[in-house]
Amino acid sequence: MKKIRGTKPGGTHVTGPGGLGVEDFARWYRERTLEQWDRLDLKALAKVATVIERAQAAGRFVWVCGNGGSAASAAHVGCDFGKTASRPGAKPLKCLSLSDNTAFMTAIGNDLSFDETFSRQLENVVAKDDVVILISGSGNSGNLVAAAKLARARGAKVVSLLGFDGGKLKALSDEILLIPSDQYGIIEDLHMSVAHILTFYLKQRR
Repeated sequence: MKKIRGTKPGGTHVTGPGGLGVEDFARWYRERTLEQWDRLDLKALAKVATVIERAQAAGRFVWVCGNGGSAASAAHVGCDFGKTASRPGAKPLKCLSLSDNTAFMTAIGNDLSFDETFSRQLENVVAKDDVVILISGSGNSGNLVAAAKLARARGAKVVSLLGFDGGKLKALSDEILLIPSDQYGIIEDLHMSVAHILTFYLKQRR
């Protein structure tokens, strides 16, 4: 298995071997995806699940952040954890995405800086024993690093879904689930699969 190097937001990354027809490219992509399924760290997944379960049991909030495609994943997670994971008679999982409020995000980016996109929102809402989930391919986005630092300072738990080598967020998180790939599509696919595993695990518990 090749060594996966880190990257930075907007950096060049692997797209594929090049020159393949769509069927051969699909086979290549499937093989690379299956490699990541085989390497999925189930013990790390269990630790992430435990953090979320404890937050739910204590009535704490789960805040989710991401940029670009991971912003869409954050919105998806907020929906799934808040609605799909619910069970009749059980405590709700209080989960919201901080990638959804366009007015607030653009105000922060315009008036302060893009690096404060999430930390400034968290200043208003995050509390001790809340959970902040950060979704990032590179693990090096400035606004997610700032969010992690603020969350930790407030006594919240930081959980990160990462790719490549984990980047800066690896050391700033209480729990991580790393997809050690250098192909963004595969990283994002596995992040959403992990989110779906957690969603339906939470729903099927007794």
